[in-house]
Amino acid sequence: MSGTGASGDPAPSLTVDALCRGWRAALDAASAADRAARGDLRPEELRDRARHLADERRETVQLLRAYAGTHGGGGRYLHLAPPSEARRLLGLPAGVEACVFNLDGVLIGSAALHADAWRQTFDELIWARVERTRGRFAPFDPRSDYAHYLHGKPRLDGVRSFLASRGISLPEGTPDDLPGAETVHGLANRKNDLLRRRIDERGVRAYEGSTSYLETVLEAGMHTAVVSASTHTATILERAGLAPLVECTVDGNAMVEEHLQSKPAPDTLLAACSRLGVAPDHAAAFETTAAGVEAARAALFPVVVGIDQFGQASALRAGGAAPVVTGLAEILEQRLAA
Repeated sequence: MSGTGASGDPAPSLTVDALCRGWRAALDAASAADRAARGDLRPEELRDRARHLADERRETVQLLRAYAGTHGGGGRYLHLAPPSEARRLLGLPAGVEACVFNLDGVLIGSAALHADAWRQTFDELIWARVERTRGRFAPFDPRSDYAHYLHGKPRLDGVRSFLASRGISLPEGTPDDLPGAETVHGLANRKNDLLRRRIDERGVRAYEGSTSYLETVLEAGMHTAVVSASTHTATILERAGLAPLVECTVDGNAMVEEHLQSKPAPDTLLAACSRLGVAPDHAAAFETTAAGVEAARAALFPVVVGIDQFGQASALRAGGAAPVVTGLAEILEQRLAA
């Protein structure tokens, strides 16, 4: 699968994604040619061609998965379904024209990076206050505190929420406060610096199945949007290789600039639909929290898929999410096996 370029240097190996796109285009073109020839071919010949093409799709998928296993790549969820079959693989009803994804917990597992940056930010504050005041403050718990006070909120709101949980009152300060200053803005700036550093050092990766699901949405002729309270949404999508598959984003910067309230208010989801030019009653939301589900229901989304990454399956179902799955990979596995 590799050769030598014009300069004599080794040509780069083809990626699994590139091979998949090429074969999909070729097989879809063959299918379109058969449909165009319906008036010129006998019915039995058309059936034979359709069976042959279906067999070729299955055999090609097997070869691509074997190639992915040898050369690396997400071969587990490879498929070459024609556009007419793509929607079935998504598990969504016919009326849905767009998918609006929460970033963290649905497409990307970046919660650990955020939680760790928050942990260092608040631990620095708490230990400094303990030394000065001899008071007692519970340290930051990356699992429970992040989920309760910070996940899905803009940085400033997250700072205020966590400080209130510890009975700590700080001045608001200004956006120009030095990172780590004992103000709401200072702590938010400190977390922002720490998160940037962690992204640079550790990188970010998409969940298994995220790329395939987004590609399938586009193959079905539908639209994609991402909603996140993070101001680093564009960077995270780019680093994870998902940016080309996302048509628009509504991030923490947009929330501030457009005065959008965080979930459970429907503002960010409605803004995503507006950017896509799709009515909310023709969109599906993919959410990880009860607040996200509530926001989607308030926005009148007919479909809310619950992604249980934080042990909140019961709360997601109680809010009206259906189905509730562990991730996009689970949906693809179920539909590919059907």
